[in-house]
Parts: sequence; structure tokens; C-alpha cells
Amino acid sequence: MESTPWRTPPVWRFMLVLGRILVWPLCRLQVSGTVPAELRGRPLILAANHVSPFDPVVISAACHKIGIAPRIMATGGLFDAPIAGAAMRAAGHIRVDRGKSHVANALPAAAEALRGGAMVMVYPEGRIGLDPWMWPERGKTGVARMAAMSGAPVLPVAQWGAHAVLPYATPVGLLRNILKAMRRRPVVQVRFGTEPVDMTGLTGTPGAQAMNATRRIMAAIDDTLAPLRSGEMQVPRFVDGTRPYDVSRVRPRPAGQKSKAGGPPPVS
Repeated sequence: MESTPWRTPPVWRFMLVLGRILVWPLCRLQVSGTVPAELRGRPLILAANHVSPFDPVVISAACHKIGIAPRIMATGGLFDAPIAGAAMRAAGHIRVDRGKSHVANALPAAAEALRGGAMVMVYPEGRIGLDPWMWPERGKTGVARMAAMSGAPVLPVAQWGAHAVLPYATPVGLLRNILKAMRRRPVVQVRFGTEPVDMTGLTGTPGAQAMNATRRIMAAIDDTLAPLRSGEMQVPRFVDGTRPYDVSRVRPRPAGQKSKAGGPPPVS
């Protein structure tokens, strides 16, 4: 049975406009690339890196700027909040209860959304990445499995600079960081990839295929991110000192994208 075509709810349209309004006093948003015309109006997965609690607002503003309204896979905690939760449900976003027994329910829900013709935005890392050099860390296989279930292509999306607006430890020091961002208005960039991730030629068991597809997705996000952080390929210019030091999910990458020192970047 075919799914009912999805139409963007008015609440989500309002939230997209609100994202543009919220971003303006806090940073200078620069958006490059777009979703290719041939991929619009059909099932599509947008896979983005995750660097800051400010990312969802930045992504909303960027999506509004290029004229798309993807459904977002978001942590279940947002759906439980009194006001934000009602808005997330009304907007048609997809709940992900990480660490709970029913987390797997999110994949069929996302596949159903894709079959209805929606774009779906997801963070493959499953959390704000903790790679000390702020490159995308090892991804979860959920995006690859979602693509296999739905047949939807995956388009990489990269963002950079939101960590200079709201650091990892937010909401600790929220007001102080907002006031600092309003004074400095750092540049925050979002770049949409030029073409979907190549998923051809995957072999082996479904699990092996999902793992290899995930590696390709994360590498494509790397390639999309690299132009945004030119001149800071090894250590970010702005280092978020509130981020934990965690190398457990660091991925191998070209030497130019790695710290030669081998340890965490300096705190500034």
C-alpha cells in the first residue's frame, strides 16, 4: 500500500522561518550548494555532521534559505519537553530514543516518511561528535540501513562554526555564550553536497554492507566539510574547551586532516 504524500505542516514552515530569525543576531550564516533539482520532490536522506547544540537551528535556517523542509530525526528528549515536544510532533519530525529498547522503531518510521516522498535529515554520528579535531567521528549504521529499506539516496551535508556560538556544555553558561555570540557574530557555514553518496558495489551480509555504506557516507561528509574549514584542517581555530576528550570513535582519515601531535588540540 502506498504512503500518503507528505505535506509540510504549517508549524514546521513557521519553525523554519523562526530559525532564520534566531540565527541572524548570533552569527553570520553562509550557505553553499543546494539539493539538486532532480532530487527534490522525491525520497532523500540528508546526512549531516554534528558539532554543537546550535546545529538544529542552523540547519533549519539553511534549509529555509534553499527552500527545503526535511523531516528531522531528533532525540526523544526534545519530544518530551512541554512546548518544544508539541512543536516537534506537530512539525512531523521523527523521534529517536537512543539507548532504549524501542530505538529501532525510528528506522521504520523514517522509511515510511521517505516512502511518502519526504526528505529526512539525520545526524549519522548519533550525537555531537567528540573527535578531538572536530572531524566527523565513526557513524552509526542507521542511515545506511534506512537507505537500504527505502531505496532513497543519501546526500552529504556539512556544517562548521556553530561550536563558536553554543559550546558542547550548553545549557551551562547559555546566557553568557549568547551574549558573546551576539558581540562577535562568528561565521557559521552549511554546505550541501553536489551529488549523492555512491552506494553501488556493496557486497557481503546486510550488516557488512551497512558498515561499508556508513564508511562511504562519513567520507562524503568529510569531503563536503573540508572546504569549510580550509586553513584549520588539523586544529580548529575556535576550540570548544567544554568538549570531552574522546578518541573511541575517531575515524582514519588523510594526514592533512589529522593533528600531527597525536593528542588533543589545545584549549583556547
